[in-house]
Amino acid sequence: MSTYTVVNPATEQPVTDVELTSVEQTDVAIAQASKAFPAWRDLAPGDRAALLRRFAEVVDAHIDELAELEVRNAGHTWGNATWEAGNVRDVLNYYAGAPERLAGKQIPVAGGVNVTFHEPVGVVGIIVPWNFPMPIAGWGMAPALAAGNTVVLKPAELTPLTAMRIGELALEAGVPEGVLTVLPGKGSVVGQRFVTHPDVRKVCFTGSTEVGKQIMAGCADQVKRCTLELGGKSANIVFADSDLAKAAASAPYAVFDNAGQDCCARSRILVERSAYDEFLALLEPAVKGVRVLDPSDRSSEMGPLISAHQRETVHSFIDDAEVAYTGSMPDGDGFWVAPTVVLADSTQQRIWRDEVFGPVVAVLPFEDEADAVAMANDTEYGLSGSIYTSDLGRGLRVSRAVQAGNLSVNTHASVRYWTPFGGYKQSGLGRELGPDAPYAFTEEKNVFIATD
Repeated sequence: MSTYTVVNPATEQPVTDVELTSVEQTDVAIAQASKAFPAWRDLAPGDRAALLRRFAEVVDAHIDELAELEVRNAGHTWGNATWEAGNVRDVLNYYAGAPERLAGKQIPVAGGVNVTFHEPVGVVGIIVPWNFPMPIAGWGMAPALAAGNTVVLKPAELTPLTAMRIGELALEAGVPEGVLTVLPGKGSVVGQRFVTHPDVRKVCFTGSTEVGKQIMAGCADQVKRCTLELGGKSANIVFADSDLAKAAASAPYAVFDNAGQDCCARSRILVERSAYDEFLALLEPAVKGVRVLDPSDRSSEMGPLISAHQRETVHSFIDDAEVAYTGSMPDGDGFWVAPTVVLADSTQQRIWRDEVFGPVVAVLPFEDEADAVAMANDTEYGLSGSIYTSDLGRGLRVSRAVQAGNLSVNTHASVRYWTPFGGYKQSGLGRELGPDAPYAFTEEKNVFIATD
């Protein structure tokens, strides 16, 4: 039996040992999910909806427990961890409305009746990253289950604890065994088996673009469906006519939330040249005001990075850049990096082009609207971004011109479970969340019935 020691990133102390799932155990779980699929698929829509609502109720009763696990396992602040656990509950409740609304169409034809049906694909493999273990698990499993699929879910090796507990809560809620199975383990073992096993008919992956390409190539061998939510290098565009104080106050939380370990992080700030100096001056106290504390302190606003390796990676970016100013961080043990603002000197600089995945933001001036759009789009990524301006016409024009899947105007909030989420270019393939997400876990069947 192979095990992995889960470490608290704020203290560097072990939390618990977790058994890693083997290829053989993965195959057994997939066989059980395949066996459970017909009964779950054929369950009356109202009954499936009721089970999902009951699942949400059980999660709700364990919000604090799940949050405490995430604080210790992932280093998330208490505020973030409670929101994340609540998001699992909310997503389950939201998609509990889907089974009774997954309707096909009647299409007018000559000589008969033509109807379409949306049928579940079968077993769905969901591969969850370490940066947001609970929400991303929920974003995949809830619409997949609602559409009548069974799910095998692999949490990240570093952060398996909340997913394992959620799997137990599903059974407690009455979800039949085999319908949702959580398999902690290595991506190269469990995740790879999801890709190669013929009975897994769709893979949902959230993680790096590099690994996403490998998964997409593997799925192509079986013409297997996949949804990929990958990297990002999102732009925060600040025009001179915006409320600069509001934009500066918001900017730290657009990139330093979850210690910058967020594919949507607005890690490039583009500021109109005439407002550049004023914005930098306003940004400094906002950055230095971020409360970076042990996440077990409920007043903490930013915790540690997930690992020593991630901390080293982030430092490699900072060491190559001109630092304008930094915030604070605790002394002693823990994988800490202080919130850091760097001044980029060109759009070709590594800090400007590559995903840091840490609490580091680069700032660079632009000349006019066309220049801002060109700079924002000069990246292989296209996941998210923000536009700050008092001209709503400009806000709409720039939103339409920027090549990204999720944009917000005069705020950094752009991800909601009731709206679609996904990226352009190398930020991913397909969409999660929103009212249509369950359809992505179905095959559309067309049936023509002759009447003459």
